[in-house]
Amino acid sequence: MELLLSILAILAGFTLLIWSSDRFVDGAADLARHFGVSPMVVGMIIIGFGTSAPEMLVSSIAAFNGNPQIGIGNAIGSNITNITLVLGVTAIFYAIPVQSRIVRIELPILLAVTVLASVLLSHGDFGKLDGILLLSVLGLVLAWMIYSAKHQYPDALLTDIEEHFPNTHRKTAMFWTVAGLVLLLISSQMLVWGASNIATILGISDLVIGLTIVAIGTSLPEVAATLASARKGETDLAIGNIVGSNFFNTLGVLALPAIIAPHAPDMNAIHRDMPISLLLTALLLLFAWGCWQKRIIKFWKGVILFSLFIGYQILLFYQSTQHIDCQTWLCLS
Repeated sequence: MELLLSILAILAGFTLLIWSSDRFVDGAADLARHFGVSPMVVGMIIIGFGTSAPEMLVSSIAAFNGNPQIGIGNAIGSNITNITLVLGVTAIFYAIPVQSRIVRIELPILLAVTVLASVLLSHGDFGKLDGILLLSVLGLVLAWMIYSAKHQYPDALLTDIEEHFPNTHRKTAMFWTVAGLVLLLISSQMLVWGASNIATILGISDLVIGLTIVAIGTSLPEVAATLASARKGETDLAIGNIVGSNFFNTLGVLALPAIIAPHAPDMNAIHRDMPISLLLTALLLLFAWGCWQKRIIKFWKGVILFSLFIGYQILLFYQSTQHIDCQTWLCLS
């Protein structure tokens, strides 16, 4: 009975999480514009935060509830899911040219911050200073992104932002900002409760639950946003959604468990999951920069990425059932 309730809590939590995330982002963006915030700031920060809001809320609540490993698994797993599942499936159906200069610059920076996060985790004591450092780097990255966007393609980006958010009354924007945030908190609590219960009942680690169920569920907004952008021919936005979300996950979502509940990370996260995330980020950089084909991510690359997603899930399942603790980075022994 408890297992059934946990599954229902997860399903209801995911549904409410996705819906409330959209309402919160729309309301916050509109409210910011009513108070005179630059559309560029709205687009680069509020929209970027919005796609990672589920991960941030879930990781924070998991840490407050004494399950920081769910938060770490959520951050790393979401990055892996974004590259392999979200981008892989999108590329299978739509060819994604990588033409925007800012995307080509952001990818090496994303690789660098992934290396930074790997180093901080590898120390074995993931504490407040580590979290503060990651958040500080996130602030610098956001400032650079806004500056670059203003000077490189402001007209196109501003048009996309204006089309994305219709103008609403200030009171309506205020209502959906508050209501969306409250519902985000409720749905995140439901999701964490259900996920931690399942981990306990099935004898699976919090990290694996975060890497699989939670990571895939909280990445659903990226799936919708990326497919919608690709379908409309907005290919820069499609890959930009992935890159931007992974920035927030690596520097923002991963920082929250460290600040809220300093702890020693699961060795599997250090020796298996972060190296895999790092390798996948490097592979995305190769695909986007034009190895084998001119700066285009198309069908066969999508098949490779999606196959890697399936392979990673099989690896997690096998090691979970065998109760293998990683001592080497691939943990295949």
